[in-house]
Amino acid sequence: MLYAVIMAGGIGSRFWPKSRMSHPKQFLKVFGEATLLQNTVARLQGLIPLEHCYIVTHRRYVDKTQEQLPALPLENILAEPLGRNTAPCITYAALKLLSRDPEALMVVLPADHVIRNVRAFHQTLQVAIEKARQPGALVTIGLNPTYPATGYGYIQFEGSTEHLFDEPRPYRVRTFAEKPDLATAERFLDSGDFLWNSGMFIWRADTILNAIQRYLPDLYEAFEPLRQALGTPKEPHLLEEAYQVCPSISIDYGVMERAENVWVVPGNFEWNDVGDWRAVYDLSEKDALGNALQGHVIVHNASRNYVDAERRLVVLVGIHDTAVIDTEDALLICHLESTQQVKNIVEYLQTHRLDAYL
Repeated sequence: MLYAVIMAGGIGSRFWPKSRMSHPKQFLKVFGEATLLQNTVARLQGLIPLEHCYIVTHRRYVDKTQEQLPALPLENILAEPLGRNTAPCITYAALKLLSRDPEALMVVLPADHVIRNVRAFHQTLQVAIEKARQPGALVTIGLNPTYPATGYGYIQFEGSTEHLFDEPRPYRVRTFAEKPDLATAERFLDSGDFLWNSGMFIWRADTILNAIQRYLPDLYEAFEPLRQALGTPKEPHLLEEAYQVCPSISIDYGVMERAENVWVVPGNFEWNDVGDWRAVYDLSEKDALGNALQGHVIVHNASRNYVDAERRLVVLVGIHDTAVIDTEDALLICHLESTQQVKNIVEYLQTHRLDAYL
């Protein structure tokens, strides 16, 4: 059977000051009346039923997840005791699914993406799902790089982007590349055989566990005692122990970059991982001067700004290419080209124990 595993445990530090420890990015209504998490679940309907959707999140967000997805069975919310990156998260989910269904096939998705052509998204997933049914196949989704982005990882594949999107099909992956500098990203685009790494994965539950056993044996061994305790009173205690001792590592770095039977299906749909406020600006409707304005905002001789005024009137005069995020207790003013650095402010707040603003 087919299942979705939605990873919703991060704190979204680049979305400060709206994303807070108590109410992180995935629970925000960034576009429209639904949250990023709600939209992620909604776009799966017609392909994966709600009862087959699992949310992996920090245990502090279980109640909030229930509030946002009241029709989701409570047992489908998997509560992590600690944040340990994506490999432990996926290991836990794979064990849970395998205990429910020995033939379980997982579609693993982040909770905070924006996808605007759901039909094309489903078509791409269907191709990836069929490939992932093959023994040992690890499948990911790649997106056409429309500009030399330095905020995305890249996937090099055996083929060329020429005619790539006429009809989706799997291509063998040659290598993964971390977020590059601008010159490297430009070379990737010029080469014609690189795609953006979407962070979406498709595989059988037993296949990914076998790969974790091979490439991340310490992680596999940390979770092995949990296997027989799933669904019993011992599960929370053994899960806590597993997370305390397991390495914190991404599935990309720990498995996908090292495995051999890895495939990518190019997706021909509009996609954005909404990683920072610049991404929100890019996706927002704008006025004739390129301003994207939310709330009570007045601009004069101002252009290409993103403003989210939550509590009061915000006025911009002679300001350009700036993000302004106004909340009840904090105000962020940031050049649109520097929004990735907002995470450094969150680190500063943590270091200086300014917990009231986290």
